[in-house]
Amino acid sequence: MSDRESLTTAKAIIASAEPQLFVADIKASCDFFTSKLDFSVAFSYGTPPFYAQVRRDGAAVNLRCVERPLIDTTVRDREQLLSASFTIATAEEIRQLCLEFQSAGVVFFQPLKSEPWGARDFIVQDPDGNLLLFAGPDD
Repeated sequence: MSDRESLTTAKAIIASAEPQLFVADIKASCDFFTSKLDFSVAFSYGTPPFYAQVRRDGAAVNLRCVERPLIDTTVRDREQLLSASFTIATAEEIRQLCLEFQSAGVVFFQPLKSEPWGARDFIVQDPDGNLLLFAGPDD
């Protein structure tokens, strides 16, 4: 088989995607993700830290410290510009996750609701205003 044939017959697999959120304070962001959303810190880099990753189950989020917001926050909120979305497997799990976040005192940007395209989702806002969508099927 030639190199050209192997390129046309093999297909690369994208294993995952990891959103990068721009934040003002790595420690505050890590604290939010761990105490409110039950993620764990995979790593924190720099002295002082300017980059970190948090994980929960199969999801990973990279956090990058910046001096000021990179997007107009008024437009972000008005247009509901999402910084990250997380897929939840079942309708029961999306309801359970919503209740879990409520009991942890998470502030919701959008409460749990059914969408016309068959999803059930909610949006939370991190300390920097990043909008995080959690979505599952609507049964």
